[in-house]
Amino acid sequence: MKIVITGALGHIGSKLIRELPNRFINADIVLIDNFLVQRYCSLFQLPTNGRYKFHEADIFEADLVELFKDADVVIHLAAITNAADSFKNADEIEKVNFQGTCRVAKACVETKSKLIFLSTTSVYGTQLDKVAEDCSLDELKPQSPYADSKLRSEKMLSELKGLEFIICRFGTIFGISDGMRFHTAINRFCWQATMGIPLTVWKTALNQYRPYLDLEDAVDSICFIIKNQIFNREIYNVLTDNYMVSDIVGIIREIIPRTEINFVETQIMNQLSYFVLNDKFTNSGFQFKGNIKEQITKTIHLLKGANTSLLVN
Repeated sequence: MKIVITGALGHIGSKLIRELPNRFINADIVLIDNFLVQRYCSLFQLPTNGRYKFHEADIFEADLVELFKDADVVIHLAAITNAADSFKNADEIEKVNFQGTCRVAKACVETKSKLIFLSTTSVYGTQLDKVAEDCSLDELKPQSPYADSKLRSEKMLSELKGLEFIICRFGTIFGISDGMRFHTAINRFCWQATMGIPLTVWKTALNQYRPYLDLEDAVDSICFIIKNQIFNREIYNVLTDNYMVSDIVGIIREIIPRTEINFVETQIMNQLSYFVLNDKFTNSGFQFKGNIKEQITKTIHLLKGANTSLLVN
């Protein structure tokens, strides 16, 4: 088996590439990354049982057909993922997230490679209490250029002929990896709390439910899709559970009691609280096992050496 991963050195990819050799014995694992954020550490101490081939390449300049040749599956992780900052760089979001996905998808068609495309639950701008993949188009109201680029990519894939794919609308990732970043809510809160910085919480967000995905569940879900060959051109919500920001703050305060909150303005403020349902994916046989309290604890204790006086343990 040959597995290709674009954006292989990021938060999700750096965890995934360490697990693939254990799940798919003797698989050839092709890693593609342009080092835009210079996460060289994601390549350090890779498992010795992995058959890796790394390409420092941009998906706009690389010969994707050559890289995807004989690939059984392409896992497309390459993207700019900071939703809040995407208002400042909408043109770059358009290029990387939408046009880049078009290039990847067309190369998959030419090489007959199956595609796992990571979208986002941020495509929901719903006012419903609960939302699933079969919601009406009126409920798909992406609230940022990032989310809009993912939704338009979904539409492009659905209209592309000759491609076997699956679209996974991932919840916001939390958990530890070699290439982890700290711009998403839970990881950012862990960093701020450990540094003694007030948590920057959007004014409307404290008691709103939002979907989150444990990184270990994320990796397991991708492996599950490959093993079970779920490339039916459909969309699946992939999330561990829905939590309020106040729930997350409460867990952090159990570890760092002096944690304070600073409420801030943001352009993504007009959504009401809602649950995203993951029933469709669980009905396919997948079991979510993530534990938000455990992952927050692990993340804070990973960082504790930088500010040990703030921790109760």
